[in-house]
Amino acid sequence: MADRAVAGLLLIVAIVHFLPVIGVIGNERLASLYDIRIEGANMEILMRHRAVMFGMLGAFLGYAAFQPSLQPLAFIAAFISLAAFFYLTFAVGGYTDAIWRLVIGDAVAAVALVGAVALYMSK
Repeated sequence: MADRAVAGLLLIVAIVHFLPVIGVIGNERLASLYDIRIEGANMEILMRHRAVMFGMLGAFLGYAAFQPSLQPLAFIAAFISLAAFFYLTFAVGGYTDAIWRLVIGDAVAAVALVGAVALYMSK
């Protein structure tokens, strides 16, 4: 039972991380995701690459949900991703409502991650 709960919680974390992959499609999608204007080729390249990286992380987390031997590594990767985003958001400040919505989504992922780790450790 705990194995299924860990997998389910890790899938929530995976989905939150995978959602930005849609930004790889192009500038318009990126702009709608983050409510920002992507100006210039350099910024578009960086943001689209970011979308690919999040897609890879989300895919790994989703795969690890069903591979218990990979779950500790998935927990670490997700923790680093979430902690970095929270730190940068609050250290830099001045963010938009769109970034605040991402903070809320990542908070949901963080709660799911803590639950998954707790259940994994209790087995």
